[in-house]
Amino acid sequence: MDRFKARGMRRVGPPILQPYRNLYKWFHKEPLWNAETTAFRAIAPVLYFSAPLIVAVLIPVLTRFPLPLAFMADMLGGGMILGAGGLMLLLAAADTGSPFAGIAVSRVRFIGTLAEPLTLTALFTAAAVGHATIPYAVNQALGGPALLTPSHALLVAAWVLLILAEAGRLPVDNPDSSQELSLIDPNRTFEVSGTDLALAEWGGWMKFTVLGIILVNVLATPFGLAGSLAPAAIGAAILATAAKLTLLGLFVVLVELSFAKLRLLRIAEYLTVSVAVAALAALAIAIS
Repeated sequence: MDRFKARGMRRVGPPILQPYRNLYKWFHKEPLWNAETTAFRAIAPVLYFSAPLIVAVLIPVLTRFPLPLAFMADMLGGGMILGAGGLMLLLAAADTGSPFAGIAVSRVRFIGTLAEPLTLTALFTAAAVGHATIPYAVNQALGGPALLTPSHALLVAAWVLLILAEAGRLPVDNPDSSQELSLIDPNRTFEVSGTDLALAEWGGWMKFTVLGIILVNVLATPFGLAGSLAPAAIGAAILATAAKLTLLGLFVVLVELSFAKLRLLRIAEYLTVSVAVAALAALAIAIS
């Protein structure tokens, strides 16, 4: 995504494998903390890193049949797990006492307060479509006639808007900048280094991937998944999921390149429209 975005700006951009090189570098560095931090500072990156891994066993990543732990929690529980992981990273940022981390915490909570109604509305709308809150059941329901209804299109649009908000891709944040006052999500890790930084960055990438998989494998295009554990079926599912996630990443980058950055307070208008789209999807389901 970073390379495609750079090409859209007529720059060369980083190599595709650069994130893995960064992880290798960070894992070989010692984490440094200031003297004011508490012991919570050490476990927060691990908790943030673990949240997407837990959610990954609840959703149809490669198979259309439930995995053994698929019924451990539903979509609302998965959303709460991701939210709890993000909260741990926010608390760790506030624990450092850095003024830039404080700015990031206040901004992220401001966005989160407005995004939580969108999350709940989108989740309950998806549950209304599938008559269940288990992602696998919603995947099966949307794989039929419900795939071509107006409510489904509105639900997909609402989830795309949610991904932009939850993954730090809003038209307010500017992760390519080096100015601390213009950043939101990157400010949370300004005081993080070494293995802690690797876990925080890797966890953020996995969170975006999990949200994207929910979109492409549950809501938007619930097909191309393996019906058995045969190596050929799993391999085909890997290719299909990778292709869908690549298209999603290119779409997100195109959105970023197409819109100018907004003032922070304009984010309330963006999220209000997003909630309205999700509410229209729920209304369309109720009418139909």
